Amino acid sequence: MHHFQYQDGTLRAEGVELSRIAAEVGTPVFVYSKATLARHYRVFDQALAGLDHHICYSVKANGSLAVLNLLARMGGGADVVSGGELHLALQAGIPAGKICFSGVGKTDWEMAQALQADILMFNVESLPELEVLNRVALDLGKKARFAVRVNPDVDPKTHPYISTGMKENKFGLEMDQALEAYKRAREMKGLEIVGVDCHIGSQLTQLSPFVEAVGRLKILMEELKSQGIRIKYLDLGGGLGITYKDEEPPLPEEYTSTLARELEGLDLTLIMEPGRVMVGNAGILLTRIIYLKDTPLKNFIIVDAAMNDLIRPGLYGAYHGILPVAESGPPVANFDVVGPICESTDWLAKDRPLPRLNPGDLLAVMSAGAYSYTMASNYNARVRPAEVMVSGDRYAVVRDRETYLNLTKGQRLPSFLEEGV
Repeated sequence: MHHFQYQDGTLRAEGVELSRIAAEVGTPVFVYSKATLARHYRVFDQALAGLDHHICYSVKANGSLAVLNLLARMGGGADVVSGGELHLALQAGIPAGKICFSGVGKTDWEMAQALQADILMFNVESLPELEVLNRVALDLGKKARFAVRVNPDVDPKTHPYISTGMKENKFGLEMDQALEAYKRAREMKGLEIVGVDCHIGSQLTQLSPFVEAVGRLKILMEELKSQGIRIKYLDLGGGLGITYKDEEPPLPEEYTSTLARELEGLDLTLIMEPGRVMVGNAGILLTRIIYLKDTPLKNFIIVDAAMNDLIRPGLYGAYHGILPVAESGPPVANFDVVGPICESTDWLAKDRPLPRLNPGDLLAVMSAGAYSYTMASNYNARVRPAEVMVSGDRYAVVRDRETYLNLTKGQRLPSFLEEGV
């Protein structure tokens, strides 16, 4: 459910006409709906009401300070995978005691940063990482609370690029390795065992992979209990999918009620790390048509947004709905919607039936709230778009559009270039 709807022949974000935002802010621009974000958080939180839980939003999905601050005000925590994401979460007002630090390649300085902030826990992904975390904690005179990220070898039935819980994936430890990690950690003075962690993938549309993963984690937790290791937190990650085209992912209520049944009788706090399901359908990418180009084989719509703004279609072959901002008639042909970048993978849609459109018309690329700006780049020396948040009949620019100064900031010419070639 989202708050991007046609009214009086024009597409609006809540009560604001998207054409007004385009005229006043320019394009391309990401537009987020505050009401949609708040509703998604509330629905998820209410679905977990019967369980002791923390919602640690996955910052990698969308790291806008405005988005993070809204979720913080609603009681949310954060799942971070870098020192930069930790910085963003803290800057946005998310309490350190509600932050989990995941990721396979944490550096010692990132660990120190998180320990100084006193985060809730680290999700450790390898035995060498365990050793480094212990050393860093001892050097700082602190105890590092941690969970081991378990790789349960469960097929998430999603795109292979966003599968994270199978043996061939780089994430986490297999069950036997995880048990060995807990045993070693008991002897390490800088560590405190507090949890078990698991994340099997992204954009999941079935419940069975979650159930299978929980079943395997319960076996591990029983073994840990028999060895006197108490688990306070079970972190099941995120991964619940959204509807981009015709997917039918489980509703949060179905998802959480299934988990509740699987976890019945366990005395622990559940940590969930939703990302896409919170922000995916709460944002759109607004773009303007530059040219129409017809060839004997294809009809192209060339727009001012590109793969540097939204890489998911080119990277994953991902589908995003595309709507004309001015309500239009029936489709007249199939079009490839493409950007100005010098790559054949620079496309937002392929063979998409669309109505008659003209240069200057506006298009809304739907479901662009997740893994869009966070994956954006300056490829082809393009500046990244502005971000806008809408609330009712008001909107605010929450991130300025980059300028050419961003392209050269931090660069300098070495003196030896003056010596000639």
